[in-house]
Amino acid sequence: MKTIEIKVVPNSNTDEVIEGDPLIVRVKAPPTKGKANKAVVKVLSKYFNADVRIVSGATSRKKIVAIEAAE
Repeated sequence: MKTIEIKVVPNSNTDEVIEGDPLIVRVKAPPTKGKANKAVVKVLSKYFNADVRIVSGATSRKKIVAIEAAE
């Protein structure tokens, strides 16, 4: 398992990952009722081809996510 820090930009025009420090994750979803968090997990899972979960920062734009190799 690996953890990384990301910055989330909700209400974007596209779902995308921008490489940098920290990794920037842009999602179309609004930051209400956990919609953006679900979108972030989905986008990062596809990007890393792995299981992703949010470890901390659920209500913040800066988050720590855990990445585990998909089985």
